[in-house]
Amino acid sequence: MKDRYDVLVIGAGPAGSIAARNAAEKGLDVLLIEKRQEIGDPVRCAEGVNKECLKKHVEIDKRWICADLKASHIYSPDGTRIVMAEEISGGEVGYVLERKVFDRALAEQAARAGAEVRVKTRAIDLIIEDGFVRGAKLMHLGKTYDVRAKIVIGADGIESKVGRWAGIDTSLKPIDIETCAQYLIAGVDIAQDYCEFYVGNEIAPGGYIWIFPKGEGKANVGIGILGSRAGKFKPRPVDYLNSFVEKKFPNARIIEMVYGGVPVSGSIEKTSTNGLMLIGDAARQSDPITGGGILNAMEAGKLAGEAAYAAISSGDVSLQKLEEVYEKRWRATIGHDIDMSLIVKNCFINLSDDDLNSLARSLKDVKFERMSLLDLLQALFKANKKLLWDLRVLFKDAAKEVAKNKI
Repeated sequence: MKDRYDVLVIGAGPAGSIAARNAAEKGLDVLLIEKRQEIGDPVRCAEGVNKECLKKHVEIDKRWICADLKASHIYSPDGTRIVMAEEISGGEVGYVLERKVFDRALAEQAARAGAEVRVKTRAIDLIIEDGFVRGAKLMHLGKTYDVRAKIVIGADGIESKVGRWAGIDTSLKPIDIETCAQYLIAGVDIAQDYCEFYVGNEIAPGGYIWIFPKGEGKANVGIGILGSRAGKFKPRPVDYLNSFVEKKFPNARIIEMVYGGVPVSGSIEKTSTNGLMLIGDAARQSDPITGGGILNAMEAGKLAGEAAYAAISSGDVSLQKLEEVYEKRWRATIGHDIDMSLIVKNCFINLSDDDLNSLARSLKDVKFERMSLLDLLQALFKANKKLLWDLRVLFKDAAKEVAKNKI
């Protein structure tokens, strides 16, 4: 390992690998590190992702596709089912990935682009001089190294220490975190062309349960609940998940399990400082409604890789420059969607099960295949204005976007 690079990327998930690849493709000298010994393992993700958005960043490889989804089924507390076509099901519906293979493929792409990749290498502190991040202290196989870089990119997930070391407030309140548990189950007879979501305060307070098919009688079955909504008698998400699995799949065999947290806080105040940018879950860039973060992470990684090249080429890696080439760009795209989703999240977490049943019944006879997402939202709002009055700002914003695109 050298002691000096143009760019040091900490964390080899989708955000970090895409950032490293984009920076390396532009001729920068890049080091990508991962604290675990295997990239992509353990998987802390439901593994669903929108097809068209994914194709913007990578060429699809069938080796890391488990299922090709055509729709999603959403179940209200009373069992009312809403069938939504893939196109309007959101960013987590399309392909079900094999993340262990997918994440490694992204890191391999970064390596082929010229990035140096090191596993079992963790950042233990930043090197900060004259108010600028100048690199990081790394530990690799029991030895410590001072590695300097013109820019450090923090992609170290929800538990990110990089942001805190740099003086960026990434703290999360219980209402800003979905605590999650997921089983990979086998021996189940499950349709392979759609996923299922279950909502309700009794089964998943402030969140939802998901089922994503993974082929050959397997499926990811998981739950996310708001940290502020854990029940007195079921304080852990796994308690709710066990109740659901025992009822829904009594004969299933659990072959993997994983626990973790997902930020659902909305945009934080800043994600960059002198010589450093945060991306992905480290920057709290996941969707506040679903907790999904793969696509946002990849887009942020792309923007950060491009921003690193622009800043280093100009000889200016200050906060002001990084705000111009990274911060403003991601907030105008990813950030706008996150802010809108936060409004929806804050509205829906206050709805009772009766409210959720009412919303579902109002959509029961709607022909979704003939509707755009905007049409769907407007139909939902018109039928439930009293319940969804707090969402009226979204429809005004969407109408402006439609009008702008028609001009």
